[in-house]
Order: sequence, then C-alpha cells, then structure tokens
Amino acid sequence: MNTMQGVLLSAAFTTLAATGAAQAQVKVGFSAPLTGGQAAVGQDQIDGFTLAVEQLGGKFGGKTVTVFKEDDQLKPEIGNQIVRKFIEKDRVDAIVGLGFSNVMMAGLKQIVDSGTVAIATNAGPSPVAGPACAPNVFSTAWQNDGAAEAMGKYVQDKGYKRVYLMAPNYQAGKDMLQGFKRFFKGEIVDEVYTQVGQTDYSAEISQLQAARPDAVFVFYPGGMGVNYVKQVSQVGLMAKTPLFSVFTIDGTTLPSQRDAAVGSIYTAMWDAALATPENKRFVDAFQARYKRVPSEYAATAYDAAQLLNVAVAKAGGNTSDKKAFAAAVKAAGSEFKSVRGPFSFNTNNLPVQNYYAFEVGKGSPQPVVKELGVTLANHKDAYYAKCAAR
Repeated sequence: MNTMQGVLLSAAFTTLAATGAAQAQVKVGFSAPLTGGQAAVGQDQIDGFTLAVEQLGGKFGGKTVTVFKEDDQLKPEIGNQIVRKFIEKDRVDAIVGLGFSNVMMAGLKQIVDSGTVAIATNAGPSPVAGPACAPNVFSTAWQNDGAAEAMGKYVQDKGYKRVYLMAPNYQAGKDMLQGFKRFFKGEIVDEVYTQVGQTDYSAEISQLQAARPDAVFVFYPGGMGVNYVKQVSQVGLMAKTPLFSVFTIDGTTLPSQRDAAVGSIYTAMWDAALATPENKRFVDAFQARYKRVPSEYAATAYDAAQLLNVAVAKAGGNTSDKKAFAAAVKAAGSEFKSVRGPFSFNTNNLPVQNYYAFEVGKGSPQPVVKELGVTLANHKDAYYAKCAAR
C-alpha cells in the first residue's frame, strides 16, 4: 500500500449536515493529527468545530455545511496529499485545521496557488506571518511566537535572571524559543532542542539539573508535554526550579499531568478559566457535549466555525468567487464574537489578540487553573511588516 492509499483508506468522511456532498452548499476540509501522540490536539479541534456547526444548525450564513475530515498523522507528506485531495477532488470552499507548523508549511504552496480560503487552528509558523503570507491564508489561533513572547515578558517582569530553554526541534519549537528571547533580557543558560514526539527526557533533565538555572521555559504540546511535566515532577525539579511553559499544560494534557503540573505557570490567548460571556457559553456547551474540559485547540476551531458563519453571510452565500470570499473572511474577523475576548486580523491575516497568564493550583479531583491577568494586550506578531499582502 502506498502512502496516499493509506490516507484514503484511513480517512473518515464526516457529514455534519443531513445532506450529501453533492447537495452541499458550503464544503469544508478539516485536516488535523487524529492518531498518535498528538491525537488529542487534533480531536479537540474537530470537536470544537463540530460543536459550533451544530449550534449553528448545520449551516454557515444560512447555507448547509458538509465537512470532510482527514488525519494528517503529524506527517508533512500526508498533510500535503490531504490538501491536494481537498482542493482537486473534494473541491472544498475552505480548509480548516492544517495540523502542526511542519504540516502546514508542506501544503502551503498548493493552498496559496489555488486561492482556496484556509484557516489554521493550531499552527502559526513565522514564514506565514511574514514573507510567505497570502490573502487566502488565515489563522484563528496564533503566530507561534505570541504565547512565548508573553511568557518572556512575564518572566522578565518577575525578575528571573538565568533561564533554561527546551523545545522540540521543528519550526514551532524554534519560533517559541525565539519569541521568549525577544522579551526576556536575562541570561539564557542553555537552549536545548529535542526530537519531535520524544517520550523520554531523562538525559535532558539531568543536564538541566546540572545547569542549576533560576527557572525553566519549555514548549512541549500534546503527549510530549504530558511526559515532560511528569518526568520533571518525578525527579523533584518542580519544587526547586519554577516551570514556565506554553502549549504544554492545557485541556488536553492536564487530565493526565494532574498534580505533576501544580505550581507551574503558562501563558496563552485562551483558557477555559477565561471569564468572558462567550467563553462561558462555549465551555459549558463543550463539557455538556463531550464530558471534558476544552483546550485552546477546541477554542480556535470553534472560533473558525463562527468566523466562517459570518463570512459566508457577508459573501451572500457565494463562496465560488475565491477572492471575494477571502475578503469576506478578512472582514468577518472584526465582527464575529471570539471566545478569547478581543480579536481581529492583522494585515497578514494573523490574529491581533490578548495573551494571558494562568497558574495551576491544587484541586480535587483535578487541579484548578487561575487567571493571573493580561500579559500582552491586543498583541501583534513580530513579522507582519514583512508581509506584502494586504
């Protein structure tokens, strides 16, 4: 079996509305990692998007919605094949999800060349925010550096002098550490990159302990974050060296990390603890529907559906004019009600949004998360001036 056959045979075809694809009026292709160690990240995106579509009665802007769902397996070559299928076979009006940064970058040229509207709900690689930006490529998530920039500012403001950095060795990992360093002005004791998908950090933790920094900043999404936090807690490092993180402790990982994460602080553009009316309605509905707390990945996908609903209405239901539909998506960014609070698209189609700090405290049966406040307000990424598209 070749790789593409594997994709097609394993792909789940999901019809959220009662009609088939031939009768669909708005078609959406949703790609995310749905198997392997990062499956929870992908599933939360699917569930957040599905919840919003259900709440909208299976319609965007009054038009029936059909969703094609595919598993990119966190493999760039698979993601690239899925994008081609969405564009050439399914002829979708919009592609949502787009996986991790390495997967998004693999399919980017096809998306830009096709003019099809694409909305990232997880990845935010720096090239897409700068020279590789495009009028039809959007994000309801973040530019990768953003949350890390907020943490760099938080750690700087708290007066820490010597910080140790760790992340997986791929585009997002490099973006995160770069973002932290942009706002933290103290000493970087070391900057360590580990393999994507790594499960055992014992060797790196031994090196970290020997370095004796004032604090640690890490980026380990999904299963990597579960393993990392458990392992630093097991060796007693959490009590000795403060742990600051982004995309490491969230709704997908905290149920497994449990007390191992207590005492850590993270920054994000959203959390279930965020007190906005739209967020309370979203969190309550997600918990009622799926019996778990949503993550930021569910929130960004939920927002993507709300955005498309407004955009299709603004386009008068005509999504066949790709340039006009992309313009409608851009305009809708300032009109839909995001669960994170303030939201708009910058000139590069990435979000202008707040970043908040959150602390994990002890609770029963699960730890509790408390908002510490806004760290960066209405924050723009560091690359938008390099984007020629407007």
